[in-house]
Amino acid sequence: MSSLPAESAAALAPVRQALRAAAEKQAAEIGGDGRQQAKTLLAAARAEAERITAAAAREGGAAARSEAALRFSRCRREAHELVLARRSAVLAELRRQLATRASELQADGRYPALLARLTEHCRHLLGPGAGITVSPGGGVIAEAGSRRLDLSLPVLAGLALDALAEAGEPWTG
Repeated sequence: MSSLPAESAAALAPVRQALRAAAEKQAAEIGGDGRQQAKTLLAAARAEAERITAAAAREGGAAARSEAALRFSRCRREAHELVLARRSAVLAELRRQLATRASELQADGRYPALLARLTEHCRHLLGPGAGITVSPGGGVIAEAGSRRLDLSLPVLAGLALDALAEAGEPWTG
């Protein structure tokens, strides 16, 4: 680059100052605009972040409530299944004990009268020609053609237990 004569440099000083001032002013305006744009973008980003956070919190809350309801439902179902299994086990044990106790009734002095009433009931329901046999567990079993009537003591005890269970009696205080 060639150097200018000293008087040219002095003459260009005001032009340089004006160009420098214009450049500084333009840089300040651009910087101000940039800062303003940065503030606007930052505010928009913060608002979007808050919106996303609020939506996530709502969705998370809904998901948590749904999960809690699902767990509660599962626990209720498992508890119900446990109660049913326990009731089933209790009924099976009661059925076993009742069958044993019903068979023991054969030793009771009133058993012959009970046997006579059961036999009479079979003949009433199946007719006088029904074949009636004494059950080994107590009571009677009658047959007439294709019809069969089991009034053995363990069966009668089981039917009584079933009736109680249907009514909910064994489970109420």
